[in-house]
Amino acid sequence: MKIALVHDWLTGMRGGEKCLEVFCRLFPQADLFTLLHLPGRVSPVIESHRIVTSFLQRLPGAENNYRNFLPLMPAAIESLDFRGYDLILSSSHCVAKAAKADRGAKHLCYCFTPMRYIWDQFDVYFNAGYSKKSVYLAMRAVRPWLQKWDVRTSRRVDRFVAISRFVQKRIKNCYGRESDVIYPPVDGNFFKPLPGSKVGDYFLIVSALAPYKRIDLAVEAFNELGYPLKIVGRGPNEPYLKSIARPNIEFLGGLTDEEILSCYAGCRAFIFPGVEDFGITPLEAQAMGRPVIAFGQGGVLETVVPDPETWKPEIEIPENSGARHTGVFFHEATPESLCLAVKHFEKIEYRFDPEPIRAHAMQFDLERFSNQISQYIGEQVPSLRC
Repeated sequence: MKIALVHDWLTGMRGGEKCLEVFCRLFPQADLFTLLHLPGRVSPVIESHRIVTSFLQRLPGAENNYRNFLPLMPAAIESLDFRGYDLILSSSHCVAKAAKADRGAKHLCYCFTPMRYIWDQFDVYFNAGYSKKSVYLAMRAVRPWLQKWDVRTSRRVDRFVAISRFVQKRIKNCYGRESDVIYPPVDGNFFKPLPGSKVGDYFLIVSALAPYKRIDLAVEAFNELGYPLKIVGRGPNEPYLKSIARPNIEFLGGLTDEEILSCYAGCRAFIFPGVEDFGITPLEAQAMGRPVIAFGQGGVLETVVPDPETWKPEIEIPENSGARHTGVFFHEATPESLCLAVKHFEKIEYRFDPEPIRAHAMQFDLERFSNQISQYIGEQVPSLRC
């Protein structure tokens, strides 16, 4: 069979690209289609494929400001030619799911989320003090059209696979479509406790510095607490975050994977202040044996076992958890609520055992994901062997 992999853009190795890497290993001869590719920014496994880009690749300024071209992305994905391909496997959080399959071809979509920019997080991206007023007004004008296009093109997908039950509900709400759930992977062979490492005095964030990540909430909380906080990552909010942070907060920028390992190994706890569709970094921290302090909404409800005192009856404890608890939740998106969670964590810090925390994370291991996705594709496309 002739197979096309489709991914929104190839500009860095984040959680979505780790999933794409598995698809690339399963189908080493597949062609890879994307809106934009910045060579050297993704892994050799991904870049070993034939990569086909859209006209966005040639637009001035797209390399650094590709998100500003959001209104052009529908046209860009629809300009790509999938004639002759028997299977499209898209991994989508923006427009990849709108790839047009050839007549008689199958389209499976591994959906990270319906396009958050135009649905529930529109105001976070365009009306939270981070965007120019002209950008906000332009996006408000085009938003209804983008929403209609997003719903209409969801019908091009034969079967959706959601990354979490949280996203499964969003797919149903936005598209009216049913979906299956296969959780993304954490590489437990790489993210594991370092021999001889000691826990330091700092807390840790590893994240893109984008508005919806709510790193600002953590900065304000740790400004008040005065505790050391290390922040790994870059993004459009970096200048603003640095401008409001006090000296106890250290911005480390982009680090190598090995440097990030060292940061995980030495942190008291991992801070996760936003609402994520899944959230791979809390699992990386848990694979390192480190507890998580998280806002109790979104994907973390499926990956973190909360301390009983921060559990709420409406929260469903993750199935088959091997740990008594792996973290602490806070339930209001405010610096004050996060401060209280950190202080509560201090009181019970001695209870967190690295070994069962890691055992819990290993339920989401890379091999498990590869086997599940391979089996799923084989069931949906019986003539295909992974």
